[in-house]
Amino acid sequence: MRLTRQEFASDYGTYAFGYTIHATREAEDELSTVYESGFLPSSSDPAVRNRFYMARSVRIPLTPFSPSSENRRILKKFDDAFEVVAMTKTELQNDEAFKTCFLNYFSDHHGQSIMSRERLDAILDTPLPLRGFRYEKDATPCGYVLEIMEGAFVHYWFSCYTSDYAGTSLGMWLMLDSVQRAKKEAKKYTYVGTAYGAKGRYKMNLTPIEFWNGNEWVKNEKLLKELIAKDSKRGS
Repeated sequence: MRLTRQEFASDYGTYAFGYTIHATREAEDELSTVYESGFLPSSSDPAVRNRFYMARSVRIPLTPFSPSSENRRILKKFDDAFEVVAMTKTELQNDEAFKTCFLNYFSDHHGQSIMSRERLDAILDTPLPLRGFRYEKDATPCGYVLEIMEGAFVHYWFSCYTSDYAGTSLGMWLMLDSVQRAKKEAKKYTYVGTAYGAKGRYKMNLTPIEFWNGNEWVKNEKLLKELIAKDSKRGS
């Protein structure tokens, strides 16, 4: 991996000087090593390929994973409600219903500016091993999941669902379904993105959970909860 750093913030009062760390994957780099080193794929700039960013990412060790009572409540709500259809990268690229659902979801939940058609097309054109799953009810698409999958890990990268399911816990169920699918496939880890502030708190419903602290993977759920709470106080 080729690492680059970009100046981000400074606080002379505490001698704290921040830099964001990016990695460019090179031909000899195993993708699992990139993830093990605390990096996640960057999709913010449609013009940039093969770049990863370091953050407080979280992953689920799948061997010891077992649904909690809260997990089981959500699973019971949606299990057997949908037909699940696996999709290739090419099928995703050519599915306008998926693209409409994806863009509408991000506009409704995160603001129109966060996900453009150009950015979505770049995500679907990633050189990473992308796969998708469509969730249907009565032959009507209700939601989608995009995953990166290679070797012993799965990265639950993006999900979306129609507005009919807003406020129903379907988003949490989609993540749980991805985790359980990866466990059935005998994977070692499911990476589920970052955990900052109120927006990352729901991931604490998955246990056991590990987080990247900038140097290593940490198995300390209490500490992660404290960090998320501090983020919320700072307005993250």
